[in-house]
Amino acid sequence: MSELKGILPLLKPAGFTSHDCVNKIRRILRTKRVGHTGTLDPSVTGVLPICIGQATRVVEYIQDLPKEYHATIQIGRSTTTEDADGELIEEQAVSPTFTEEQVRAMVMKFVGEIEQVPPMYSAIKINGVRLYELAREGKEVERKARKVTIYSIEIEAMSLEQPFPEVTFRVRCSKGTYVRTLCVDIGKELGYPAHMKYLQRIASGPFQLKDCLTFEELEKAVTEGKVQGFLRPIDEGLLHYPDYTVNHEEALDVFNGKRLKIEKDLEEGILLRIYGTDQNFIALYRTYLYNGVVWGKPEKVFH
Repeated sequence: MSELKGILPLLKPAGFTSHDCVNKIRRILRTKRVGHTGTLDPSVTGVLPICIGQATRVVEYIQDLPKEYHATIQIGRSTTTEDADGELIEEQAVSPTFTEEQVRAMVMKFVGEIEQVPPMYSAIKINGVRLYELAREGKEVERKARKVTIYSIEIEAMSLEQPFPEVTFRVRCSKGTYVRTLCVDIGKELGYPAHMKYLQRIASGPFQLKDCLTFEELEKAVTEGKVQGFLRPIDEGLLHYPDYTVNHEEALDVFNGKRLKIEKDLEEGILLRIYGTDQNFIALYRTYLYNGVVWGKPEKVFH
């Protein structure tokens, strides 16, 4: 089991933190080299790519990829945590009823680069203390707004003819986006308190719901000795970087941690996926310019 390597797209169940998922997979696979690629709140289900073995060395790159969610906002009620897990703190029935056109216009204002103030119930650290720890003590501290990007929002359903209307949508967003804060901010734009009633992550980078395994399926794969066949190749989480193939001699240089002359017209600071002549992924290199020539230096080498 210690030689397992690859990315496991896990279907995270409700009731587990991301770290809980890592611990459970460590027990199932009997290996310590396991890491997750982005925190999901315990009540949230969906895609959580888990890196195993050598794949733990690419966690940071997969974390940076866009995420996609399926969410429902309820307008008229706000909670302490900005989601359905928190205590109700404000309630204001919507009257008169919004039209679909009004809601659509307000929601679409959030597409693009926006600023968000992170919620108190979040894992962000201020002065070494996680915000949710302070929130549990009843404390609130000032948080700086952060820029995030909403690439797209697609409204799927609206239930507006009720005291507390609900809107269900798909959102594709950058790393660091809080969808529950997005829901609260949409409510503010509409002039009402609001919270996120439901959330499921449906994609993380290239990994989608249809790719995911449950814990039960993983345990069955272990019993049948088929786990490696369910793990995605390490480079599948890196396909957003350009590729570069080296010859046999250059591959030996890669394994010895040497720099490479890159026969491609590239800017400085670009990450490259390096492949050997057998098309096996062997390294990540970062480009730099020297005397007008493009070179690459090793960032991660995979033996």
